[in-house]
Amino acid sequence: MTGEAGTYLYVVARDSGAPSPDGLTGVAGTPVRAITGAGLVAYVSTVPLDQFGEEPLQRSMEDLDWLDETARAHHHVVEAVASAVSAVPVRLVTVYSGDEQVAGLLEDRHDDFRQALDRITGRQEWGVKVYADPAEQAEPAAAAQDRGGAATGPGAAYLRKRQAGLRNREEAWRRASVRAERVHDRLASVAVAGRRHRAQDPQLSGRKEWMILNGAYLVDEERHAEFVRAVDELRSEVGELELTGPWAPYSFATLDEGGEP
Repeated sequence: MTGEAGTYLYVVARDSGAPSPDGLTGVAGTPVRAITGAGLVAYVSTVPLDQFGEEPLQRSMEDLDWLDETARAHHHVVEAVASAVSAVPVRLVTVYSGDEQVAGLLEDRHDDFRQALDRITGRQEWGVKVYADPAEQAEPAAAAQDRGGAATGPGAAYLRKRQAGLRNREEAWRRASVRAERVHDRLASVAVAGRRHRAQDPQLSGRKEWMILNGAYLVDEERHAEFVRAVDELRSEVGELELTGPWAPYSFATLDEGGEP
């Protein structure tokens, strides 16, 4: 690699003395290697700063194709490491000036990493999404309009119809929210921890229905079967649930810039 280079950080784990990953490739096709320190091991790549420096990254992050390719490579490394050991994922495109700075990170934030590793050891993350069709959640607007009395003219009729539609939509959302709370509470009772993420944009989910729950659940490995059974039971009660996982525990282990898990 020519020119200036930085060190791209993917994930941190306990240093068990195991050899570095063999043949694992990360972002921009770079080989993954390990940096050890303070009883921890960081999995990294050497990347060119003409692509991963601050100014090039600002431009690249607006390129959806580049972002998708980089995210896939990043998550591939995290999943490969997490499939073998408990590991704390680091946010996408975290780049340091060199190996010395990463080694310093392991030393300075040793306690944060150890606490996060203690939390996720023997556990994995499951994702659950719940959808609701607004048309199935509340009575048709026409029925509410009929009960509201006869319209006195075209303008009043339009206003009544619009008001009825808004009331029905609000009622539909209320009913869907109750369903989402029931699902979340049930799954959180099986999990060690549960977190509700913001609903995905329909362009990302590919669904016309409302996403009423986008939940993440940290589950002990010995309770995986119980968690899946709970999802199946809820599916028969409340309708469509989408289960994904198990994954590396992104929602429960990632550290932010301030050092808080």
